[in-house]
Amino acid sequence: MDDTEQTVGAPTDPDGTDPDGDGPVPVRRRQLRHAPVAVLLLAVISAGGAVGACARYGASLVWPTMPGTFPWTTWAVNTAGCAAIGVLMVLITDVRTVHPLVRPFLGTGVLGGFTTFSTYALDAQRLVDGGRTGLALAYLVLSVLAALGAVWAAAAAMRWFVARTRRVAGRRA
Repeated sequence: MDDTEQTVGAPTDPDGTDPDGDGPVPVRRRQLRHAPVAVLLLAVISAGGAVGACARYGASLVWPTMPGTFPWTTWAVNTAGCAAIGVLMVLITDVRTVHPLVRPFLGTGVLGGFTTFSTYALDAQRLVDGGRTGLALAYLVLSVLAALGAVWAAAAAMRWFVARTRRVAGRRA
């Protein structure tokens, strides 16, 4: 049986109907078999997201942004988070094989929860609402440039460091 084949007599969708047609919707056996993995993945990402969001909130308490001023905290958190994503991706793709849940926990969860597009957009909107349109535009542009630059520079620096470390280790062997 392929993945697209529906199973006769399988459990149906909780509401029991197909939103695109008539009648019940059978649940595929493969979906049922992988449900515990999906639940575990969701739990890992959620736990990481909670850690990242708490860290971001902590940063906002330590370094609050005054209304009408450049949102340095959000800018710094997003830039640092992007740099950390660059380092993480090199470590888990180029350096070593890690457990399959490390990337979703750290990348999607912790760093996804730490960085924040919604606060970035809200900060810009607040600046516009406060009559600081020029500052809002500068914030929007500088944030994107800093985020992209941070992920690129951190990944490049980590690749350089890894290559150098491997060369030095090769000389010692």
